[in-house]
Amino acid sequence: MEKLSSLITRQQRGGGEKLPVADKLERMMTYLKILDLEEDMNRLKIIHVAGTKGKGSTCIFCEAILRECGFRTGVFTSPHLIDVRERFRIDGMDISEDKFLHYFWDCWTQLQENVTEKLPMPQLFQFLTILALRIFISEKVDAAVIEVGLGGKGDSTNVIKEPIVCGITSLGMDHTEVLGDTLRQIASHKAGIFKPKVPAFTVQQPSEAMDVILERADELMVPLQVTEPFDCKKLKGSKLRLSGDHQLFNAGLAVSLSRCWLQRTGNWEKLFPDDFQESDLPNEFIKGLSNAYFSGRAQIVYDTPSNADTASENCVENLIFYLDGAHSPESMEACAKWFSDEVRRHKILPVSSYSVKTTEEPLVNDSTQHENKTLGEFEKSFKQILLFNCLNVRDPGILLPQLVNTCASSGIYFSKALFVPSMSKYSRVTSGRSVFSSDLSGIDLSWQFNLQRIWEKTLHGDEMTNLLEKDFDMHNKEILPPHEFLYENVSSNCTSRNYFASSAVMPSLPLTIKWLRDCVKGHPSTRIQVLVTGSLHLVGDVLKLLKR
Repeated sequence: MEKLSSLITRQQRGGGEKLPVADKLERMMTYLKILDLEEDMNRLKIIHVAGTKGKGSTCIFCEAILRECGFRTGVFTSPHLIDVRERFRIDGMDISEDKFLHYFWDCWTQLQENVTEKLPMPQLFQFLTILALRIFISEKVDAAVIEVGLGGKGDSTNVIKEPIVCGITSLGMDHTEVLGDTLRQIASHKAGIFKPKVPAFTVQQPSEAMDVILERADELMVPLQVTEPFDCKKLKGSKLRLSGDHQLFNAGLAVSLSRCWLQRTGNWEKLFPDDFQESDLPNEFIKGLSNAYFSGRAQIVYDTPSNADTASENCVENLIFYLDGAHSPESMEACAKWFSDEVRRHKILPVSSYSVKTTEEPLVNDSTQHENKTLGEFEKSFKQILLFNCLNVRDPGILLPQLVNTCASSGIYFSKALFVPSMSKYSRVTSGRSVFSSDLSGIDLSWQFNLQRIWEKTLHGDEMTNLLEKDFDMHNKEILPPHEFLYENVSSNCTSRNYFASSAVMPSLPLTIKWLRDCVKGHPSTRIQVLVTGSLHLVGDVLKLLKR
C-alpha cells in the first residue's frame, strides 16, 4: 500500500503532470512493452465501457452474465471501497491476496528497473490498469471487462486497441475540471474509446451528447446502437440485485454488450440453438442480472456490530444503513429516488396515511405529527437521517438541494443531517488491513461546516444560516450532540456549537457510528434509516466500520 500510495502525484483531480493524450498513451505502451504484455493484451477479448454514471454497474452486469454463460471472467473497476483488490475480480471474486502480491511485485520490480529521467514510474491509475491487464492475461480469462477511469480518449485504459465491443453509459456533468464544462466536451472524451468498425452501444443521451457520439461513430464507421431500458418482465419473476430504476439503463446496455460479445467471439451459436428467439432472454442472462453484486451502490446494511450483547442484539434491526456513492447531480437524483422507494417500501404505509407535500410547502415535515401518526398505526416509528460528505471538487450547492427536493417529491423528509469527515485520504491507497488513526487533533472541519450551512439554507433559507457558528472548539472535538438530538427538535440556542436544530457537524466517522448505535439502544421504538451518500470514500469507510 505504501508503494501504491507513492504513485499518487497530485492531491486534486486534474493536477499533476499534464501530458498530451498521444504522449500519455505512448508512455502506457512503453510500460506494456517492458512487461512484455503488448501482444498478449491484443488477444484479450475485451468489453470496454465509458460513461459518467453507471459504468461500473454495467461492467458488473456484463461480467456476471458472461460468467453464467460458462466463461472465465475478469473485470477491472474503480474506485475500491475498502481494499484495493476489489478493483480486480476473477470469476466474480476479488483477486486473492497471494495472487495480488505476486502480480504486484512482478510488475513493480520490472518497471522500477527501467525507470529513467524520461520514463518515471507510472502514476497510480496507470499502474493499476497495467496490473489489471497483467492479471487477466496471466489468469487466462476468456472475457475481460474494463471500466474507463476518467473520460475515455486520454484514459489509461485507452491503450486497448481492439476491443470486442464498446459501451457508453449515461452522460452528465462530472469531472468538469478535467473533461470540460459542456456535455459536448464530455461526450467527446467518452466517445474517444471507439475503435474503427468495432461495434458500440449506448443508452439514450441528451441530444447535445448524442450528436457528438453519433459524429464520432460515423467518422470511425462504428456500428452504433442505442439500447432501451431493461424490461424486468424478461426476468421471469426474478429481480435485479442492483436496486434503483437507473439500473434498468445499465442492465439494458449490459445485455446488448454481452450478446454482442458472444456473437463476435462465435459463442452465441454454440450456446443457443438456431430456433432461439433473439428477443428472448437466455436463462444465463437472467441468472447473471439477478446475481450481479456491486458493493456501495444502492446497498442496504442492517447494523450488526460484532460486540453486540444480548440486549443490543434486539435493537440492531433498528439501525439500517442505505449506502450509495452518488456524487454527481444525476447520480444524486437516482440515489434519492432509490432511497425514497426503499423507505416507503420498508414502512409499508397505506396510501391514506401518507401525503406528499407540494413544492410550495416547506421541505421539512412536522416530525412530531408524523411520528405520532405512525406510532399509532405501526409497531415502530421511522426516522430518516442523512450522513454526508463529498470531495471539495464537487458542488454541494447542487448535490444537497437535489437530494432534498427529490426525496421531498416522494414525501420523504430527513429528520437530521450529519456532516462528517471521511477517514480515507485521496493521497493514500488502502487495503482491508489498513488501520485509520483515531487522533482528531489534526482534523479540519471547515468543509463540513460549509456543508451544514448549505443544508440549513436549503431547508430554512438565508435567515437561519446567519445563526450558524462559523467556528468550532478544536479542544473539544469529541463532544457529540446528546442522544435526544436525534429524536427531538433541539433549540438553536444550544450550548455546543457543532449542532443545530436539523443538522450537526460530527468530529469523526467512528465516533458517529458509535453515537448512532448508542442512540438506537436507548430508543427501541424508533427505527433509524441512515442514507450514506456524497462520496464513495465515505461509503467505503462506513462499510469498513460496519465490518462488511
